[in-house]
Amino acid sequence: QTQGTIFPAPNFNPVVDAQVLGGALQGISCEKDVLIDILTQRCNSQRLMIAEAYRDMYGRDLITDLKENLSHHFKEVMVGLMYPPASYDAHELWHALKGADIEEKCLIDILASRSNMEIFQMKEAYLIQYNNDLQQDIDSEISGHFRDTLMNLAQGTRMEGYADPSTAAQDAMILWEACQRKTGEHKNMLQMILCNRSYQQLWMVFQEFQNISGQDIVDAINECYDGYFQELLVAIVLCVRDKPSYFAYRLYNAIHDFGFHNKTVIRILIARSEIDLMTIRQRYKERYGKSLFHDIKHFASGHYESALLAICAGDAEDY
Repeated sequence: QTQGTIFPAPNFNPVVDAQVLGGALQGISCEKDVLIDILTQRCNSQRLMIAEAYRDMYGRDLITDLKENLSHHFKEVMVGLMYPPASYDAHELWHALKGADIEEKCLIDILASRSNMEIFQMKEAYLIQYNNDLQQDIDSEISGHFRDTLMNLAQGTRMEGYADPSTAAQDAMILWEACQRKTGEHKNMLQMILCNRSYQQLWMVFQEFQNISGQDIVDAINECYDGYFQELLVAIVLCVRDKPSYFAYRLYNAIHDFGFHNKTVIRILIARSEIDLMTIRQRYKERYGKSLFHDIKHFASGHYESALLAICAGDAEDY
């Protein structure tokens, strides 16, 4: 059972919170600690109620006021917390596709890990926020088998809960052949299976693959393919096996391989805060020996660090 780090606050009063935030934002110097105390200690639906109360009280938009008063990564965290989950995903995908450089890893993180329902809601939010169709944007901005696989995931048509042991061996044979032959047709078969079979089915397929080939599916994909296509396929496999472990691995890479890739760290902490961030923290500690807390403290500073640590919601022994 996975667990988040942010829960609904007890004795919640959106009007009081809005008033306190107004005071913190309207003063001579913005009281950043107050913003952290309130926005990281309320769940998303409560934050949305605060934003509504804020608008009623001040006739102003809370997100706009946060953007005007804050800067750099701290601003990204505080503003990110104010989006509903589907809108936040849509916002991240839009910037990944339409920014100065395409951020392939962001597309992989989001599309490889979301459920059909989450994908459906994110596409709706994307259309409302940007008046664009997500699949059309992927089609026009990305190319090759990487694009085809993203397009397939963006349909949100994965089977749910269904598993058929009798076809698992067949699927495994197809995957194995795809890793041997590597033709365009085989690549299509590979991504069709990984994007459309249920998680339960894929568990069995990966087991059968191991039996047939004597090799783990991730190792086989890494050996046979390269580039973002390979990264996306591996991400799907890792999410099927254990989503919190996948995100722990992504956080570790973002913190250590890229000299602290802020956007990735912020995105994962916010997006997973009410789903499985507590479990991600546990996996991180188990796998890498140091706590996520320790690594954030080591690389971030100031109010930005405080905000990230508050979202992680750790205990003293995590430092």
